[in-house]
Amino acid sequence: MKTIDIKYCFTFGDKSQEIITLKLHPRSLLLLNDPPQELPSWTALGCHQCPNCPLLPEKQPHCPLAIHLVNAVNQFRGKLSFHEIHLNVVTSERIFSQFTTLQNALSSLMGLTSATCGCPLTAPFRPMARFHLPLATHEETVYRAASMYLMSQYFEKNKNRDADLELAGLMKIYQDIHLVNTSFAMRLKNGPDVESTLDAMILLDSFAKVLPGQIEDSLDCVHYLFDKDRRR
Repeated sequence: MKTIDIKYCFTFGDKSQEIITLKLHPRSLLLLNDPPQELPSWTALGCHQCPNCPLLPEKQPHCPLAIHLVNAVNQFRGKLSFHEIHLNVVTSERIFSQFTTLQNALSSLMGLTSATCGCPLTAPFRPMARFHLPLATHEETVYRAASMYLMSQYFEKNKNRDADLELAGLMKIYQDIHLVNTSFAMRLKNGPDVESTLDAMILLDSFAKVLPGQIEDSLDCVHYLFDKDRRR
């Protein structure tokens, strides 16, 4: 079967480019990119392993997210987070094009990698990868995450299982993701000259850190879309 390819093209002010293409399995949406043959020590599962990680080092010696981010870390080593770049994200359906900072662009790439790398804690976000939206705003992320979760509950209901309409499960997912992001940031601190990727991970975590405790407030930003009184 043909893979789902998502290409991130970073163009810097001096016209130099860095290109990373993620290849996803068309059904499972798992990353199919081969990791580097030589893996740095910070990719070991036991290096700042997430406290909620269900994996065992004797069965999974390396962190799935870490091994799929090695190339990005190496390609952007020494680059400054606030570098202004032009980002093109190319999929089979369309091209996304925007001027942004390197940390914003990397945060978007890292979010996609996180969802598809095979980590059991980030797997709930894998359906969103099929309709990836680079550089999504806070409002867009709230809308997409809540919609994805409620659709998953619809399919659970169809299987005669209990459906969670209170979004308690979504809050738990984001609590897990926050632990993943903070633990991964500690991994990156072990590597030299990784400012841009470290800042990108911290930026990626900003939403996961806020949403679990304020999910109703977060949903308020999209409530107006469904207010029938305001449509008249």
